[in-house]
Amino acid sequence: MRRTALLASAALLTALVPLTSARAADDPAPVPVDRFEGEVPFASPPAEGIFTWGGDTDDPPALRLADRADAPEGAKVLAGAYDISGYGGFTHDFAADRPAHDWSAHQGIRFWWDGQNNGKKIAFEIKDGGANGEASELWTTSFTDDFTGWKQIRIPFTDFTYRTDYQPVGGIDHVLGLTEMWGYAVTLPVGVKGHFAMDDVELYGRADQSSRASVTTDSAVYPVKEGGAAAVRVTVATTGSAPLDEPVTVTYAGTGGSAEPGKDYTPVSGTLTFPAGTASGTSRTIQVRTLKDKAAESAETIPLRLTVTGAKAPAETPQVVIDAHGLPYLDSRLPVGKRVADLVSRMSLEEKAGQMTQAERAALTDQGDIAGYALGSLLSGGGSTPTPNTPKAWARMIDGFQLRARATRFQIPLIYGVDAVHGHNNLAGATIMPHNIGIGATRDPRLAERAGAVTAAEVRATGVPWDFAPCLCVTRDERWGRSYESFGEDPALVQSMETVIQGLQGHADGRDLSRNDKVLATAKHFLGDGGTEYGSSTTGTYKIDQGVTRITRQQLEAIHLAPYETAVDRGIGSVMPSYSSLDILGDGKGAVKMHARNDMINGVLKDRLGFDGFVISDWNAIDQLPGDHASQVRTSVDAGVDMMMVPYAYKDFRATLIDEVKAGRISEQRIDDAVARILTQKFRLGLFEHPYADTAGAARIGSAAHRAVARQAAAESQVLLKNTGGVLPLRKSQKVYVAGSNADDLGNQTGGWTVTWQGASGTHTQGTTILQAMRRAGGDVTYSKDASAPTGGYDVGVVVVGETPYAEGVGDVGNGHDLQLSAADRAAVDKVCAAMKCAVLIVSGRPQLIGDRLGKIGALVASWLPGTEGDGVADVLYGRRPFTGRLPVTWPKSEAQLPINVGDTAYDPQFPYGWGLTTLTKVPAGGAATLKALGLAAAAAERAHAAGAGRALVAEARLIVQQKVGRNITAASAKPFADADHLLLTGRYGAAVQQLTAAYRAA
Repeated sequence: MRRTALLASAALLTALVPLTSARAADDPAPVPVDRFEGEVPFASPPAEGIFTWGGDTDDPPALRLADRADAPEGAKVLAGAYDISGYGGFTHDFAADRPAHDWSAHQGIRFWWDGQNNGKKIAFEIKDGGANGEASELWTTSFTDDFTGWKQIRIPFTDFTYRTDYQPVGGIDHVLGLTEMWGYAVTLPVGVKGHFAMDDVELYGRADQSSRASVTTDSAVYPVKEGGAAAVRVTVATTGSAPLDEPVTVTYAGTGGSAEPGKDYTPVSGTLTFPAGTASGTSRTIQVRTLKDKAAESAETIPLRLTVTGAKAPAETPQVVIDAHGLPYLDSRLPVGKRVADLVSRMSLEEKAGQMTQAERAALTDQGDIAGYALGSLLSGGGSTPTPNTPKAWARMIDGFQLRARATRFQIPLIYGVDAVHGHNNLAGATIMPHNIGIGATRDPRLAERAGAVTAAEVRATGVPWDFAPCLCVTRDERWGRSYESFGEDPALVQSMETVIQGLQGHADGRDLSRNDKVLATAKHFLGDGGTEYGSSTTGTYKIDQGVTRITRQQLEAIHLAPYETAVDRGIGSVMPSYSSLDILGDGKGAVKMHARNDMINGVLKDRLGFDGFVISDWNAIDQLPGDHASQVRTSVDAGVDMMMVPYAYKDFRATLIDEVKAGRISEQRIDDAVARILTQKFRLGLFEHPYADTAGAARIGSAAHRAVARQAAAESQVLLKNTGGVLPLRKSQKVYVAGSNADDLGNQTGGWTVTWQGASGTHTQGTTILQAMRRAGGDVTYSKDASAPTGGYDVGVVVVGETPYAEGVGDVGNGHDLQLSAADRAAVDKVCAAMKCAVLIVSGRPQLIGDRLGKIGALVASWLPGTEGDGVADVLYGRRPFTGRLPVTWPKSEAQLPINVGDTAYDPQFPYGWGLTTLTKVPAGGAATLKALGLAAAAAERAHAAGAGRALVAEARLIVQQKVGRNITAASAKPFADADHLLLTGRYGAAVQQLTAAYRAA
C-alpha cells in the first residue's frame, strides 16, 4: 500500500491564498500545501506530484483537476471517482531530490472536502522523516463523511497516530517529528461507489508543546497471573528529541474495569511528573499489584486511566488484565471435547459471533477492536505483510495481535491465517516451492509431503498457525487463471498428492498440530472450482474463474468431490468453499453459489463425509450471494459456513449475525456448532497454552536444507516433452547461448502468489534464476535476453520463455491473457533455433501453444513455475538428475480444443496427459514381447497389492512406448497413453500396461 504528500513553496503561495477561517491574533498565517490549480502535476516519485494507488487494477481512483464555481479557493478543485473492492486512494509526495518540509511551527493541517453524506470514514495520512515520501513514517487519522457540500476538515497534529499495520520502512523513531515532512495521502472508502472533491490543503495555527511532546506506554495490554504485579512503563518523547520546554504531568488511577479494587487488586493512583528540561525518552514505571483468592474466574481488567498535561496523551488507555484461571477449559489435561463444551457454555452470543468473524489485519480500524469485538481470527491477504517483511517482524506483529486477545473475558487466542500456497509465499526470503501444477508433474507423493512440511515449518516459525492450502481443485480448462494452483486434471493425481496435508498438519488425528513446525491446513475450494464453464463468470472482467460448474451428480462425485473425501480421511482441519456456482444437472436448483449450498457443505461434507473441522469462507465471498447483507449472512451460516472471511466488514458482519440470532432467524444451536468446531482446532493447535510465536525454527526459514527440498521439487517437476537428437542433457564443455524473457527473471519463475497476490516480474525475494543456476552448474553460458547478440560459434541454444505472473481470474484467458508466447519470446525462439540446435523451456502456469514452432525445436521442456530454486532446473539440464516429470494436464494443439482432458472420447492433443520423456535411463529392449511380459507381471503385482513393483513395471512399459511414439503422437496413441497414466494412479497396473500396449500398437 503506497502513501505520500506534497507541499508547494510557502513563499510563492502564501500571498495567493485568502484566509478561509478566523485565526488567533498570534497565530502564523496559513501555509498552503496544495491549491489544486495546476501548480502540482500528476506524477510519481521521485518527482513531486499527485498519484493514485490501489489493491488491484480496479482500485485506484480516477483523478482530475475540475473547474468549480463553488471552489473554496481559486478556480479548480481536485475531483475524482472511485469503486474500491480492496484498498485505494491518492497521495501527494514532495520532490525527493529537495529538502523535506518543516511543519513543526503549526498546530495542524486542514482542507476542504465536498461531503457526500455516505457515513464512511476516510483515512488521512501524513509522512514524517526518512529519506523521501515512500520511505517515511506514516501517521494516520480519519474523518467521517457525514455531511453534504463543502466543509473544512481541521486536523490537529495531535490527532495523528503511528500506523501499526503498515510502515514502508518498518518505522524510524515512532515520534511525529514534523520537521521533515514529505506529504499526505487519502484512503477512500471501500465497498461504496462514489465521487469526491477536495480543495485548499494548508497548515494552520501555532504549535504548542502538546504537539511536540507525547506520552506513551510500552504496551496497551498487560496480562498478569492472579497475585502478580504488572509494570506499566510511561515514557515522554519530544519532536527532534529535544528536552521538555515545560513540565509534563501524568495523573493515573486504576478504575472502571471488571476487576474490583481491594478485592482483585491493590488500589492504585498517583501522579508522575516530568519536569522542564527532562530528556526525551525518559520513562517512569507504575506498579499495579493484583490480589490472589481461591475462586476460579474469567479474566478481569484494570484500565489505568491516564490524564496528561503538557503533552499528547496515549492513543488508548492501557489495561492490566488478570488472567483467567481455574476454569475447566483451561485444563490441558482434559479431553479437547470437554474443554470446548465448557468454554462454549460460558460464552455470550456476542463472544460466539466474534469467534465466527475473521478480519484482514490491515483493515482493523484499531487494534483494540480485537478485544472490543472478541474477534476469533485475523488473516494476511496476498501481499499483506508487516514492515520490514522479515520473520521477526511477522512474529512480533502476530504476538501483538494475540496480546490484544488477552484482554477478552476468556482470553480465547486468535487463529491467524495466510495463503502459503507454495511455501510461506508472503514472506520475502522464504523457500518458494514450485506451484502445485509442478508438484503434480513430479508424481512424487513423498516429495509433496516434504514440501508441505517445509512450508509448515516456515509458516509456524513466524507465529502463523493456519494455512489456506492446499488447493484440491481439479483443473479441467487451462484457460482458468488458477490452473497452476491445481495438482492436475485427473482427480486420481490430485488425491495422490494429498500427502501434502500430512506435511502441513502431521498425523490425521491432529496430535501433531501443537508442534512448532505444523499448521492447520485448508482444503479449497469446495466444490467444483476447476470445472467452471468458460464465459460463465460474472465477476468483473473474469472469464471462467468464479463461474458456473454445470455437471451431472455422477461427474461431480467422481471428479471434484473425490479429493475432498481423501482430505477428510487425512484429517484436514478446515475447508474453504469456492466462489463459483454449482449447477447439478437434473436437481432443479439451477446455478447456486457454493457458499449457499447447504446440501453440499452440511449435507455432503459434514454429514456424509464426516468432516469435523470448520468451514471458512473465501475473501468477501458472502457478498456475492443474492439478497441484502442480513440474507447473505443467514444463508451462508445456515449452509454450514462456520467462520466468515469479511476482511473490511467485520463489524457489520458480527452485528448482523447477532441480530439474526436474536431475531430467531439463525438458531443458537447452529452458532454453538460453528464455535465448537473453531475452538476445537484452536485447542488442537495448542494456542490456549502457547498463543505467542515459537520462533525456534525461524533460523531455518530459507535455509539450505529447506531449499534443497524445493530444488528437488523443481528438478522433478520438469517435463521433457521432446528431445530430438539428444539435445538434453547439456554438457559443461558445450558453449551455450541462453535467451528468452524468463531465463533470468525470478518473479516470472515464481509466478503469482509470491510476496504479493498477483506476483510480479523482477527480483522481489531471494532465489536463483535458471540462468544463474546454469552458470553455477559450471556451464559455459552467454546470455542475450532478446537474442540480439550474435549467435555464431555456439554448440546449443537454450531459450527460456513463457508467462508473466498473475493470480485467480486476473489470469483468465481473454482477460488480458492468452496461451500464446509473446512476440518477443517467439522472435527469440525463431532466431536461436534457426542458428543452432536448441532447447526451449516454457516457464508458465499452464500449457502454451507451441505447435507451429515444434518442428524447429530440438528439445522442449515444460518447466511450469519452479519457484526460487532455479538450480533444480539446471540439475536436469546438465544431467545431474534425470528428467522424470510427467504432464499433470493435457497439452493442447489449439485453444479451440479446450477443455481437453484425460478420459475424453475425442482426444487428439499435442502431448497427452502423463507424457514425459526420460534422460539417463536405458529403454528396455524387446518391444511388443517385453510389453507383454511387463503386462503379466504388472497384473500379478496388482493382485498382490505390490504397489512399488507395479509402478516400476508400468514405468518400464512407458519407456518402450514413448520411444516408439516419439514425435508421431496421434489420437490413436494419445488416448490409451493418457488413460494408462490414470489407471496407474488408481493402482490398476495390469490395465495400465494394456493401454500402453494399445498406444504402442497405434504408433
